[in-house]
Amino acid sequence: MSAVALPKQRMSAEEFLAWSQTQAGRYELTGGEVFAQASERAAHAKIKFRIAMALYEAVRSKGLPCHVLPDGMAVRIDADTVFEPDAQLYCGPELPPDTILVESPVIVIEVLSPSTGKNDALGKLAAYFRLPSVAHYLIVSPDQKLIFHHARGQGVTILTRIVREGAIALDPPGLEIALADIYGE
Repeated sequence: MSAVALPKQRMSAEEFLAWSQTQAGRYELTGGEVFAQASERAAHAKIKFRIAMALYEAVRSKGLPCHVLPDGMAVRIDADTVFEPDAQLYCGPELPPDTILVESPVIVIEVLSPSTGKNDALGKLAAYFRLPSVAHYLIVSPDQKLIFHHARGQGVTILTRIVREGAIALDPPGLEIALADIYGE
């Protein structure tokens, strides 16, 4: 695999989305700067898959008009910031097949990794909640049974729960996922 030279000039979200479609690998745009995403460890990939499946099963069992997407789909925060969460859920009609951008995610999920932990916990937390549609942001540990559940409260308040057992209620859209389904038991 050859190294990819990252653009040195600042990009808008639209320029980044067009550029990223011609690149191998995963990238994010923060403040107009392109950042390559590190390769995943097996534990990261496994938890990412399990949480997407737990969300999918919860949506299906409730018959909700919502859709779960694994990584690869972009979320535009503003004119010069685009993230690719590890998983997300949106409600409403199916997206067209050629769509690369989810306009109104309700739940966004990031699995912690050594290279992105601080940004996931701080920078992305503030950024995701700038989107009016985001009701929940889950930061998931791949190494221990631990999820930081950030939920939109009244006004600008963000409520945080540290979840180590049981289940997480996600309302909206009106579903629940058990930690046992994510971490196994």
